[in-house]
Amino acid sequence: MNTILTDLKAENNFAYEKLYQDNFIKISKFVQNNSGNQADADDLFQDAMLVLVEKLRQDNFQLTASIDTYVYAICKNLWFKKLRDKKVILSVAEIQSFGFLNAINDSIENEKTYLEKLKGYVLNISNHCNRLINDIFFKEKAIAQIQKEYGYSSRHNAQNQKHKCVEQIRKVKEKEKN
Repeated sequence: MNTILTDLKAENNFAYEKLYQDNFIKISKFVQNNSGNQADADDLFQDAMLVLVEKLRQDNFQLTASIDTYVYAICKNLWFKKLRDKKVILSVAEIQSFGFLNAINDSIENEKTYLEKLKGYVLNISNHCNRLINDIFFKEKAIAQIQKEYGYSSRHNAQNQKHKCVEQIRKVKEKEKN
C-alpha cells in the first residue's frame, strides 16, 4: 500500500491509471444502480480523484483503509451529495441507508479496524439479513434484483427488509458500545 501512496502523492499518472482500472467498473455499477448513468460515473470518478489529490496534499493525511476502499467511500459520498443536491426523491429506507453508509465511510477514514468490526456485526444478525446486507452493500445488487432474487412482492417490501436488516446491525453495534 505504501508504494501506491507514494506514487499517488508524487502524482504519478500510472498510479492514478491503476486506481481507475481497479475501481472504475465497481463505481460505475454503483452509480448506474443509484439513478445515474455512465457519464455521471465518469464525472464522479474525476471528482473523486480531485478530492483524493487534495487529501494526499494534507500533511496530516493518514490512510486507514485500503486505497480502493477509500476511493469507493469518496465516490459514494460525492454521489449521495449530488443526489441530495439534485433533490432526487428517495424513500425513507434509502435515505436511512445512505446515512448508514455515510457513517461507515466516516469510520473508514477515522478507524483502522472498522471493516473488521462491521464484519463482526454482520455475523451477529440473522442469516437472512446477513445475506441481504452482503448482496446490497458488498455485492452492490440493485433493489430490483434483490426483490426478484428474494421473492419480495414489491420494491417497497425489499426496501423495508433492507431497512430492518440495517436496524439489526445498528442494534448489535449499540449493544457492543454499552
